[in-house]
Amino acid sequence: MELNLTKPLIVFDLETTGLDLVNDRIIQISYIKVFPDHKEKQGNLLINPGKPIPKEVEELTGISDEMVKDAPTFKQKAAELEKEFTGCDFCGYNSNRFDVPMLAEEFLRAGIDFDFSKCRLIDAQTIFMKEERRNLAAAYKFYTGNRMEDDFRAHRADQDTAATYAVLKGELDHYAPEILNDPDRTPLHNDMNELAEYSKHNDNVDFAGRIVWKDIEDKSGNPVLDENGKPRQHEVFNFGKYKGNDVADVLHNDPGYYSWMLASDFTLNTKQVLTRIRLREFNKGQAKV
Repeated sequence: MELNLTKPLIVFDLETTGLDLVNDRIIQISYIKVFPDHKEKQGNLLINPGKPIPKEVEELTGISDEMVKDAPTFKQKAAELEKEFTGCDFCGYNSNRFDVPMLAEEFLRAGIDFDFSKCRLIDAQTIFMKEERRNLAAAYKFYTGNRMEDDFRAHRADQDTAATYAVLKGELDHYAPEILNDPDRTPLHNDMNELAEYSKHNDNVDFAGRIVWKDIEDKSGNPVLDENGKPRQHEVFNFGKYKGNDVADVLHNDPGYYSWMLASDFTLNTKQVLTRIRLREFNKGQAKV
């Protein structure tokens, strides 16, 4: 099924030196930019991480220090990627949990504030796990009828990107409302808003889940509804001594907590979100003066 797009979709995959958002770095980024008219543009970059690639990562991906020694750093390619990705939605496989947060961190380390909150984030793995609960190789075989190992070399970003794109289109075909006849399955419409909502694992405000959305409740414990009948929400801390407390209230009552978080080993995205909340509340206070 061809995707029903209202703006370009970046189907992408990363290979990295590891899984630590703070300390690890991208070594390969591959993407397929799908336009609303179904034209496609592909990109595949090796990235010099500025640190040695662990042996286990080299064995897994086939990417060695030698292969990336003359490659550009992410900072050198950041402005080009920002231009390419601005105004797009994103899709990957396990991307909402890892690839998007890692990409956000790399942009911030390069001094670029790429606002993913304006993007719809579609995760083909989340859709698949909710519907079938298996891995990418099984998803590829299930939705395309082919064995992934016959068509691709796994654990290379360009190969996984192509497989993910095929899986997403296959999911839309397989779970189309007009053909799905299974009460245990969720019909999927060819709509990026719906797919992004269905891809959500959680109510995180930042990618690391240090700050989360929580329904606002009245004195009786009932949710306060907005003009559309949906629960109003506010940001609360999801860790430490202020877990469950309103972020804005904590920043107002304990100003030093903000400084402590900025100086601590939190992701740049978490610090960015915290700063946005602080500035928003400051501007609210100024408007009342």
